[in-house]
Amino acid sequence: MTGSYPATRLRRTRASVWSRALHRETMLTPADLIWPLFVTEGAGVEEPIGSLPGVSRWSVDLIAHRAKEAVALGIPCLALFPNTPGELRSADGREALNPDNLMCRAIRAIKDACGEQIGVLTDVALDPYTSHGQDGLVDAAGYVLNDETVEVLVGQSLNQAAAGADVIAPSDMMDGRIGAIREALEGAGHVNVQIMSYAAKYASAFYGPFRDAVGSRGLLKGDKKTYQMDPANSDEALREVELDLLEGADSVMVKPGLPYLDIILKVKETFGVPVFAYQVSGEYAMIEAAVAAGAGERDALVLETLTAFKRAGCSGVLTYHAAHAARLLNG
Repeated sequence: MTGSYPATRLRRTRASVWSRALHRETMLTPADLIWPLFVTEGAGVEEPIGSLPGVSRWSVDLIAHRAKEAVALGIPCLALFPNTPGELRSADGREALNPDNLMCRAIRAIKDACGEQIGVLTDVALDPYTSHGQDGLVDAAGYVLNDETVEVLVGQSLNQAAAGADVIAPSDMMDGRIGAIREALEGAGHVNVQIMSYAAKYASAFYGPFRDAVGSRGLLKGDKKTYQMDPANSDEALREVELDLLEGADSVMVKPGLPYLDIILKVKETFGVPVFAYQVSGEYAMIEAAVAAGAGERDALVLETLTAFKRAGCSGVLTYHAAHAARLLNG
């Protein structure tokens, strides 16, 4: 190098393992992970999901084993999603209100097994319970009704809170549901039950394997574009987040994850609140497909993508790779 100025070499701090660790700006730990799990009927049942290699549905008894595994790995929270039997699905999604449904039994099993060692986050939406696969009640033309759906979501939330849920996570994208749920939880004495709002949930092409997992893909009539967000919109996400925070959300989520890192960053910089991302089923499946094709190495892909969420401003990430990532991080 020439010139009278000091030789600035940014590579100096990258030259050794210890120095890279010392200068690292973003840290990823198992405490940053939420592990989504799918619940199914039966006992001793593990059902591999074809479109999600390495992911299974678990019966309630085995969900409790997964909870103990998560505690041992340092994962602080599980997210539960039920695969409701077809005969219990209906146009009005009434099984969501059954205090002995799959979700409620799984909550109780986890709490019996682990107590307060782990948090339980529960999905609030009607798509795992409806015969038409939509997240809410529909009219004769197939339009998803907002206020009528919110009434059911309130009942679903109270049902899950009574079973022991720690975090209610409405994923339906109905207007006004956060305020209604918060008011109902307060009124029922569930003052410490958190709400993590799916505040910016996009009508994405990345959800296909998830719909396989909860058994709704073959049932879905139409699409969800009248209530989930347009992938082309960014400023609208800030309006959605602001409304949910004003209505009482404790934290917010952006979904999907990697294609929406710009939204995560904008939300964090604008509101300075806990922001979570869901690395959704399609993202997981793409990583696994790349690994299977020899186009990438799983460990490196998993840790790099999860670190990207943290770098963008996430407090935590819902990921199907949670257990694998935690093992890597624990050494």
